Amino acid sequence: MPSTTTGTSPSTDDVSLSHGLKQRHLSMIALGGVIGAGLFVGSGAGIAAAGPSIVVAYALSGLLVMLVMRMLGEMSAAYPSSGSFSAHAERAIGPWAGFTAGWSFWVLLCTAVGLEGIGAAKIVSGWLPGTPEWAWVALFMVVFCGTNLAAVKNFGEFEFWFAALKVGAITLFLALGVLAILGILPGTDSPGAGNLTDFLPNGGEGLVIGLLASVFAYGGLETVTIAAAESENPVKGVASAVRTAMWRIALFYVGSMAVIVTLVPWDSKEVVEKGPYVAALDELGIPGAGQLMNVVVLVALLSAMNANIYGASRIAYSLVERGQGPKRLGRVSGGVPRIAVLASSVFGFLCVLLSYWRPDDVFPWLLNMIGAVILVVWIFIAVSQLRLRRRLEREEPGKLVVRMWAFPWLTWVALAGMAAVFVLMAREPDTRVQLYSTGGMTLALAAVGFAWQKARARR
Repeated sequence: MPSTTTGTSPSTDDVSLSHGLKQRHLSMIALGGVIGAGLFVGSGAGIAAAGPSIVVAYALSGLLVMLVMRMLGEMSAAYPSSGSFSAHAERAIGPWAGFTAGWSFWVLLCTAVGLEGIGAAKIVSGWLPGTPEWAWVALFMVVFCGTNLAAVKNFGEFEFWFAALKVGAITLFLALGVLAILGILPGTDSPGAGNLTDFLPNGGEGLVIGLLASVFAYGGLETVTIAAAESENPVKGVASAVRTAMWRIALFYVGSMAVIVTLVPWDSKEVVEKGPYVAALDELGIPGAGQLMNVVVLVALLSAMNANIYGASRIAYSLVERGQGPKRLGRVSGGVPRIAVLASSVFGFLCVLLSYWRPDDVFPWLLNMIGAVILVVWIFIAVSQLRLRRRLEREEPGKLVVRMWAFPWLTWVALAGMAAVFVLMAREPDTRVQLYSTGGMTLALAAVGFAWQKARARR
């Protein structure tokens, strides 16, 4: 059994954090967390490549994500921790694994904060021509850094209302789309199955591209298990979020893709240029559809910024509490790791500056480096669950509040699915560079983590 005696135990790494998140916060974070900017912004390219078969792509990747969330939920309900999968990896595999998973995810979240800030600034500067994008990014960073520096309940309130807006918008979209498909929406004719006849327009290659695009659209679901550690009832919160993950993914992702490809021809230029949701609303003749969806996308981007600063600060705090980072990052004031919040925000803003200073070399290199991090994290989750489940059954069976389905077979199926995604990434020129860059960063972090683990063991 690998040693985990490094600083504070993973089971107690969040004792200094407040527990200001209420169940309604956690429920809405779980609900809105599956509606990310990747769904609104990135799905157009997947539809253009896969055509109507994008529904199959999202369904397949959705099944993989459901398995990952179930595994993570099992461990997080048993061992609630602000370190989430990083703490679980340390407990199950060893300190080097927690170090690698945690810091690679921190880099991913901080970089995502910068990207989301850039995306949100482009929308607002489009509404207000002549205003500099960097100024909007700076404003958003200050607002959400301030939100996260305050009590955790402020983060919860922001995410509650952001999530409510996203859920309301996509529910309305689905309702209008279904009514139009059935031919009972006033002023529209049912499209029938005319747009679905060419189901695989670009063959298997197009489906593969759509599948890869859909896998990375699901990123962000892990935040709810991080946030659960600061809720009133962590075990109940995680269990509830994980148990409802299936219908949320099926409804919001797979359901909306099915509506879009039924309403709009897959090869319509508007699907990529305006975005699939705007294209579908335009097809229905909804006035002001473009601006309406821009508001929704802006909300999704700002929500993601807020959640990623929060997630990055808590992962960093947990790592420091376990002796795997600079001690200053672990200082807590008012129940909040404020220096970790500041560090995460500064790194995010640095990513924004790199996009302006070095748009042709450093910034693309950074993007490639984080391109496949989420898959690396998922592998750590699956391997950790394989090892911890046996230990829990043997030593603490009462903690198995959430159980992975058909253990261990579905865990192995999930691992096989992740391996298949890696193989598919290696076949595609655009994703091959991401795979190699992420692999290089992961190996470097693993080497540092392993050397640190050996040094600690010799003391």
